[in-house]
Amino acid sequence: MKAIINNALLRYIDVGSPSSVPVIFIHGFPFSHRMWNFPGGQVEALGATNRVVAFDLRGHGESEVGTGHYSIELFVDDLFALMDHLHIPSAVICGLSMGGYVALRAAERNPERVRGLVLCDTRSEADSNEAKVKRANSIKFVKANGMKFYAQDYVKIVFAPAAFEKHPDTVKMVQSIVERTAPIAIFGTLLALAGRTDTTAALPSFTFPTLILVGEKDTITPVAASQAMKDKIPNAAMHVIPGAGHMSNMENPAVFNKHLTEFLATIK
Repeated sequence: MKAIINNALLRYIDVGSPSSVPVIFIHGFPFSHRMWNFPGGQVEALGATNRVVAFDLRGHGESEVGTGHYSIELFVDDLFALMDHLHIPSAVICGLSMGGYVALRAAERNPERVRGLVLCDTRSEADSNEAKVKRANSIKFVKANGMKFYAQDYVKIVFAPAAFEKHPDTVKMVQSIVERTAPIAIFGTLLALAGRTDTTAALPSFTFPTLILVGEKDTITPVAASQAMKDKIPNAAMHVIPGAGHMSNMENPAVFNKHLTEFLATIK
């Protein structure tokens, strides 16, 4: 489905029972809602027990690219506007990587709209200077080489090496999603990521149930980054997903879904 949300045409799916606990999935950079919606994935796993919403952030997937003037604040605005459009006052918010940044900022801004929080392969800290330079270099790389080569390199970073043999179709799908992303959306999102706020100080104030999931072999947001968040969020649960890299939900969906469904079963 598509609708005008916060003055942009956004693509989303809304499946499952409207009367059950809603779960909203926010994808990472530069992916789409399809990272949650694949055979054996989270949309399939939760469709019978929850109301499942997954959407393409503006500039990604099938959502409108617009001007490319993005910020994490704008993505949070889009999230809340989508919830309003779907008449969802509060939900379990699940975000991976960039989606985690959006979820964290949403929880900091409007905790009353968060029924539960699932943080996957993400961190609360803002970009370091080194990370900001890397994002600037990524912009230069795309301008010089194009999206095809950027996508080829990107999947090597986000997937653990074993995924290329165990899940070649999954890698290929993600590579295709990245390759089809508009360069202007890549540039705008990289700048948004570099300019995001640090949400670490808000973590001790989170009173809603929180689950942290991280791939054992994630080199982008390693286990230590997840542990740092767990240490600050009251009563947060954390699980390391064996054998998975940054795309833990796709690299080991069976274990990921087990922890996720068990967590959601505790939320009423």
